Amino acid sequence: MPGFELFGDQERAAVQEVLDTGVLMRYGFDGMRNGHWKAKELETALAVRMQVKHAQLLSSGTAALTVALASAGIGAGDEVIMPTFTFVASFESILALGAIPVLVDIDDTLTLDPRAVENAITERTKVVMPVHMCGSMADLKALKALCEKHGLLLLEDACQAIGGTFEGVPLGSYGDIGCFSFDYVKTITCGEGGAIITNNSVYHKNADHFSDHGHDHIGLDRGAESHPFLGYNYRISELNAAVGLAQIMRLDAFLALQKKHYTILRDALEPIEGVTFRRVPEGGEESYAFLNFFLPDEGTAKAVHRSLIAAGLDACFYWYDNNWHYYRKWDHLVEKKSLGKLPIEVREGLPDYKRADFSKSDHWMGRTVSCLIKLGWTVEEVRERAAIMAKTIEPQL
Repeated sequence: MPGFELFGDQERAAVQEVLDTGVLMRYGFDGMRNGHWKAKELETALAVRMQVKHAQLLSSGTAALTVALASAGIGAGDEVIMPTFTFVASFESILALGAIPVLVDIDDTLTLDPRAVENAITERTKVVMPVHMCGSMADLKALKALCEKHGLLLLEDACQAIGGTFEGVPLGSYGDIGCFSFDYVKTITCGEGGAIITNNSVYHKNADHFSDHGHDHIGLDRGAESHPFLGYNYRISELNAAVGLAQIMRLDAFLALQKKHYTILRDALEPIEGVTFRRVPEGGEESYAFLNFFLPDEGTAKAVHRSLIAAGLDACFYWYDNNWHYYRKWDHLVEKKSLGKLPIEVREGLPDYKRADFSKSDHWMGRTVSCLIKLGWTVEEVRERAAIMAKTIEPQL
């Protein structure tokens, strides 16, 4: 991660095919395409790889989350349970529909704690949205049981975890709907792009229409298509889809590289007393996009992170102080800052996060250091990095 590190002839050839036709839009212009439909081809390839019936490409991972929620009928005033550790797109997509993001604590998986989820369920709750941050998953079995018990939608945000599995099935396909991001820094990239996957034909049909201004895509004359309901523009371009199509064909090779590099780093840290690792739920296998480990306390974690950066290891993160990925810096959400007037459902229904107690999340995030696993490293570079990490961390414990 990320796939742009290994751009090559496959990506260039796929993009050139689109440029040669001159058709950059995914819909229409049938006669000019010479049989090239990159978005459709990528949707087919993604559905096969993720073992689902349907895939719908979108313009971004944020668009995927928004369209997934809309396709299931989520709207004004509906509550969506999400974790305190994620990217801001998670609550942005919810707010875009006038729905309410309900933040709850994470556990040692670094994503939703099922006990916290159950305590947060109300009569307005419609969705539980685990976010598989940094390549690994929540306790999906427990969350699915909760959703079945309460009649809720299980929406997997797998934007950072493509290629991971749970109980033998790809992440994103275990719940009712799964979402992926194919932005520039993901394991496979379209440059900009995203997708939803589902086995529910109604959700897929809704997503197909909603993401293209409500077009029903019936017939061969785009201008004559009807609009069964309101929609918006979340389309991906053929150029972006072409890059993604080339990259998905390389996904297994990318995952093998990630696992190799991850394993070298983890093997170097495991013998160090005081270093422990995030829990991967039984039956799960992460995508190995990040190596996440815990230090004994917040002070040690901060010191270790500073030392790793000083040692030249710039792919290490301390999410606890991060502006974009942890609730502590989400002042714009807490203070409801918006360019325009927010819907009344949001203004009145959003919890008062100024008074929220997320100390259980802080317990885990304050002690976490996370290292991005790069595809472009050589084995020698990874081994050198592992040695530097061990040499830097051990004296501080």
